[in-house]
Amino acid sequence: MVKKSARVAVVLMFVLAGILFLTSCQKLNVNYIKGNHHFNRANALFTDGKYRDAITEYELAKKYYEAGKDKNPNLINVYRFLGESYKSLFRPGDDRPENLERAEKALEFLQKAYEFDPTKKEIIYSLGDMYDKLKRFEQAEQFYLKILDLEPGNMNNYYVVAEFYKRYAAEKEALRAKAESMYYRRIEADPENPQGYAYLANYFENIQPIPEFDKANDCWDKRIALDPTSAEAWLAKGVNRWSKAYRLANLPASERLVYARESLRALERAVELDPNYPEPYSWLSVLYKSVLAKLEPEKESRYNAEGDRNLEKFQELRKRQLERKKLEEELKKVK
Repeated sequence: MVKKSARVAVVLMFVLAGILFLTSCQKLNVNYIKGNHHFNRANALFTDGKYRDAITEYELAKKYYEAGKDKNPNLINVYRFLGESYKSLFRPGDDRPENLERAEKALEFLQKAYEFDPTKKEIIYSLGDMYDKLKRFEQAEQFYLKILDLEPGNMNNYYVVAEFYKRYAAEKEALRAKAESMYYRRIEADPENPQGYAYLANYFENIQPIPEFDKANDCWDKRIALDPTSAEAWLAKGVNRWSKAYRLANLPASERLVYARESLRALERAVELDPNYPEPYSWLSVLYKSVLAKLEPEKESRYNAEGDRNLEKFQELRKRQLERKKLEEELKKVK
């Protein structure tokens, strides 16, 4: 009788343990299902730009996911997009407490996502961008440089970091050198790619307060050397030489005329390479009227006539280009 009672007690113990286990599993499953429900709703709201509503749903998803014993694989994205939602609501330059609170919330959740997976590029970039928006240079730099460490072979990452340094270059001269070094590192990593020189040329042409047109022109020459049949590269060189002749009005007229003629040769070369490329004609018109006609007034009437002719050619080619694009879009709809 005693043995029978003991056996019954053991059986009851296992039954109770099974019930508790099933109850626990059911609870975990319910948390998982509820978490997924709110997570999917939050994603839809985020996609629609309804960030405040998305935050409410992400918070509910977080609550259910965190209630489970194991880390839910979606939890990293809950943290990430909670951070992205607060970041989207943040307005740089607005010092009101509620706006600064959004910034701190964005950093809090993005940091949690980063701790969850410190190798995810999108999270690293977003943290760098958030610190950048807050003008916290040291923290922003730390995360931007992590992108390079993470993907040293990705050429686009050098431009991301270069653009970051460029935003602060006017305040600190040393950062201008850092920006340039990123463009050069990109070129060194892939020296046969002409696009590297194009990016560096654009950088020099947009330096403030005084662009470095000659350094940019050297880059366009290297770009052309790698691909001498590129009408776009010759156009860029022509615009560069026009910019120096026109924008630096304090230069002696004789020097400005030299740059203007360099511009003319480059733009005419672009036309030779691609006679149906509209933009060189537009810049030829600008060059004739805004610079050459002023520097050589004895030829003003001829230069103005050349300017008008090139403008008409530009308008004609642009019209054809737009008509062709419209036709292609209509054909896509038919298919």
